[in-house]
Amino acid sequence: MRQRGSIRQHTDWLSVSLVIFLIIAGWLNIYAASYNEAHASPFDSSMEYGKQFVWVVISVLCAFAIMNVEGSFFSTFALLFYGLVLVLLILVLLIGKEVNGAKAWFGIGSFGIQPSEFSKVAISLLIAKTLSEPGTKIKSLKTRFSVFAITLIPAALILLQPDTGTVLVFVAFIFALYREGLSGNILLIGFGAAVLAVLAILLSYSNIDYPFLGLRSGIPLLMILFGAIGILILFLIKSFVLPRFRKKAYTIAVLSTIASIGYAGSINIALDKVLKPHHKKRIEILLGLDEDPQGAGYNVKQSKTAIGSGGFSGKGYLQGPVTKYGFVPEQSTDFIFCTVGEEWGFIGSSIILLVFAVLILRIMILAERQRSLFARIYGYCAASILFFHVLINVGMVLGLAPVIGIPLPFFSYGGSALLGFTMLIMIMLRFDAERLKVLR
Repeated sequence: MRQRGSIRQHTDWLSVSLVIFLIIAGWLNIYAASYNEAHASPFDSSMEYGKQFVWVVISVLCAFAIMNVEGSFFSTFALLFYGLVLVLLILVLLIGKEVNGAKAWFGIGSFGIQPSEFSKVAISLLIAKTLSEPGTKIKSLKTRFSVFAITLIPAALILLQPDTGTVLVFVAFIFALYREGLSGNILLIGFGAAVLAVLAILLSYSNIDYPFLGLRSGIPLLMILFGAIGILILFLIKSFVLPRFRKKAYTIAVLSTIASIGYAGSINIALDKVLKPHHKKRIEILLGLDEDPQGAGYNVKQSKTAIGSGGFSGKGYLQGPVTKYGFVPEQSTDFIFCTVGEEWGFIGSSIILLVFAVLILRIMILAERQRSLFARIYGYCAASILFFHVLINVGMVLGLAPVIGIPLPFFSYGGSALLGFTMLIMIMLRFDAERLKVLR
């Protein structure tokens, strides 16, 4: 089928406009967050805002290049792109530059490239290619294993850097899989596991003595609690489940109880033995188990102060005292949203979040109207990643999520993140621009 009109005519200019708005707004906020009167020019390459401008130009050129490449290119070379990203993730561990204890960057002069940011695009493409192959079913164990492996390999390499935040972003792919037929029970189990993890941590910090066991911990209480729940479930099965289903229900109940107890215990082991002390401290502060206003909790305390000082309409551009005097560490990167809150206030913050929401919903709408299964799956992967980044970053700045180092798309300082998000969205817009060429 021949598509009438040029690619430019079929490009979704609403999405393009939203992306351009976010990039410009992000650059202006980076300028505000790292402003230096001695280097007032926004194009000064010795400052963060000058470097970010260079990446803005690179991202615009990349977007233009993507829109002039056939969409079939991305599906044909999805595996090659994925393999290239894996090679870069291995090389960065060997010859990369270490920054803040993480070996995640290739140093190129005063600039740095973080290959893990491109892994999101690579994984999205390969998942879309895998699930769009003829005869592939998401309910197949083989398909699920393939998708899990596609995500696990780069995740393991990124954990070695270490960069826990980027790895957690990969959880977002489950939303795309759900759209393609993954059972809702998986999401329910995931939610239950999160609640159980929080419960396990809270109970493990309870001040309850067990002198007869020589323990002072909430773990025995947790075991008793789950044991009681298990007994209650068995009683309900006996009372309300039909006899022919009882044996299977008994087995599921017993195994679920044992698995829950084991999982709860493993959470505390991971907290003590696997996570780094500062990660553990951040979780404790989030759950109200510890206070460290001058240490791990300092960033969140200062960011909330900055947002609160902005009030309804904000202090004005370059007028925020908390931002101006650099009271919030990492304010141009992970905590950039507090600059928005202080200088633009509730109104400005709401507008930015609304633009993100419209962009995410727009990508989902574009994904739904695709004739290509590959394009639809990729679109939902892109929307899921964008949603997860915004949700966690803003939640982190507001003290509603642990501080795990996830950038705010198009806002946080960092060329690799800006380029990665630009690629992620522009590839989807290229698919949409040529959707009429695809036969159903």
